[in-house]
Amino acid sequence: MADTLQQLLRERVDQDTPALKYGDRVWTWREYLADAATTAAAVIRAADPDRPLHVGALLGNTPEMLTAMASAALGGYVLCGVNDTRRGAALARDILHAHCQILLIDPGHKALLDGQDLPGVQVFDVSGGSWAALLERAGPLAPHREVAPTDTFMMMFTSGTSGEPKAVQVTHLTVLFAGATLIARFGLDASDVCYLSMPLFHANALFAGWSVGVGAGAAMVPATFSASGLLPDLRHYGATFMNYVGKPLAFVLATPERADDRDNPLRVAVGNEASDRDIAEFSRRFDCTVWDGFGSTEAAIVITREDGCPPGSLGRGFPGVAIYNPDTLAECPPAAFDGDGALTNADEAIGELVNTTGAGLFSGYYNDPQATDERLRHGMFWSGDLAYRDADGWIYFAGRSGDWLRVDGENMTTAPIERILQRLAPVSHVAVYAVPDEHVGDQVMAAMVLADNARLTPEEFGQFLAAQPDLSPKAWPRYVWLTDRLPTTATNKILKRELTARGAAPGGGVLWTRGAKSRVYRDT
Repeated sequence: MADTLQQLLRERVDQDTPALKYGDRVWTWREYLADAATTAAAVIRAADPDRPLHVGALLGNTPEMLTAMASAALGGYVLCGVNDTRRGAALARDILHAHCQILLIDPGHKALLDGQDLPGVQVFDVSGGSWAALLERAGPLAPHREVAPTDTFMMMFTSGTSGEPKAVQVTHLTVLFAGATLIARFGLDASDVCYLSMPLFHANALFAGWSVGVGAGAAMVPATFSASGLLPDLRHYGATFMNYVGKPLAFVLATPERADDRDNPLRVAVGNEASDRDIAEFSRRFDCTVWDGFGSTEAAIVITREDGCPPGSLGRGFPGVAIYNPDTLAECPPAAFDGDGALTNADEAIGELVNTTGAGLFSGYYNDPQATDERLRHGMFWSGDLAYRDADGWIYFAGRSGDWLRVDGENMTTAPIERILQRLAPVSHVAVYAVPDEHVGDQVMAAMVLADNARLTPEEFGQFLAAQPDLSPKAWPRYVWLTDRLPTTATNKILKRELTARGAAPGGGVLWTRGAKSRVYRDT
C-alpha cells in the first residue's frame, strides 16, 4: 500500500481506465498523469532551487486544477490552493504569506491580479503561449524530492470567518487517510465516478473528493456547483459519488421537485454541515445515501455519525475527542435536558471541542507560529468550536467560540436555535446571531432564506415557535430578517460577522420584530 500520494499516483501511470471527465472529453489515468508529470517538470524547471518550491493555484474547478494537484504529488513540491473569492490586497496577502514562487492562473482569474504587486512570484497563465512553450521543453520529470508521508502536499487556507485565513499544512498521509476511510466505508472502486463541484482549493474537495478519486482509481468530474444543474450533470457523467460542504443540499432541495428525480446514478453524497432535515430529504428525493461528518481543514478532530445517531447530533468522536472548559481546563459534564428536550445546563455543559491526545493529523499553520500555538495549548488541540455531549456520548454542535449570546442573564449559543428553526418547512437556510440589547447583553436575531415559492407569515412563524417544546422563551428571535441570500464563503459557510455588522435593521428584504415581552411578530 502506498505511503504517499507520490507513490500512489506512480502506481496508476499505466492504467487506461477513466480518470477525468470534462464536457465530452475523457482522460485515462495514463493520459492524466502524463500531463501532470509534464506540468511538474515544467514547474521544477522554472523554479528557483534556492527557495521553497511552493506553487500557488488560482484556478477554477477545471482539468487544469486537477492536473496541478497531481503534479504537486508526483513532483514532490507543495501546492497552495488560493481562494478565488478573495480580492485585492487580501488575495495578494494570501499568495505572499504562503511564499509562493510560482502562481498558476487561468483566463477566468487573470483580472483578479490587476494592480497587485507580487514580488518574487512568477505568474503563468496555463492557457497562454509562454506556458505551452515551457511544457514543450520541460523534459522528463525528475522530482523535486522523494516525499515522506508527513511531508506537506498542499497548503489550504481556512475560511477566514473569524479573522485572516490561515494556511494549513496538509500532509500526504492526511489525504491518503481521508480517501481510504471513505473508500472502505462505501465500497468505492474504479467503476465509480466522483462529482467534484466544491471549490478544489478547499479542504472538503481534497479530503472528500480528490482523495477518493485517486485512492479508488475512479473517474473525477470537476464542476462548478449549480443547484439547477446538479441533476443533469449527475446523469450526463454517470456520477455515483459527490461531496458537499455547507448549504448545497439545501440549495438543491429549494428547487422544484420532479417526478423523475430518483432516476439518477448517484449512490453516495459525503460532506458536512447539512441539517438533519436536508440529509433525510436529499436522501429520499434522489434515492442515495447521505453521510454527513464533522471535521475541519486542520483534520485534528473527527466526529462521525453512526447508527442510532440522535436528531441534531454530529455523532461520536474519534478517540481523544472531548469537550473542555477553556478557562478551567476541565472536561465539561454531560448535558442535562428537561422533559421537552431543552438543554438545562448550558453554562456547564457547553465547552470547546478538543483533541486530548494532541494535534492529530494537524501539522500546523504555515508561517504563523502564534496561531499554531493558540491551537495547541496544554498538550491538546483546541478547535474554536463549541459543543456539548449527552450522557450517551453523542456530541452536539453549539457554534463557534464567538457564538455565545447572553439574553436576560442567560447564556446560550446559536446552533441549537438554528437547528430548531430549520424544522420549519418553508425555510431553506438560516443563521442566528447576536445583536446588542438596548440595555445590556444581547438579543437573538435570525436571518432566513425561504425555499423557492415558499411563503411564511409573521403569525405562522410565531405559531411555529410556540409549538417547539425544546425552545427556551429567551431563545425566541427578537428580530427576524427574510432575505434572498445570506453572505457566504466560497464553500457556502455563512459569514455571520457580516450579518452582525448590519445590526438589527439590515435594510432590504423583510424585517419582523416583536416587543421585549411579546410573542407577536409584526412586519416593520
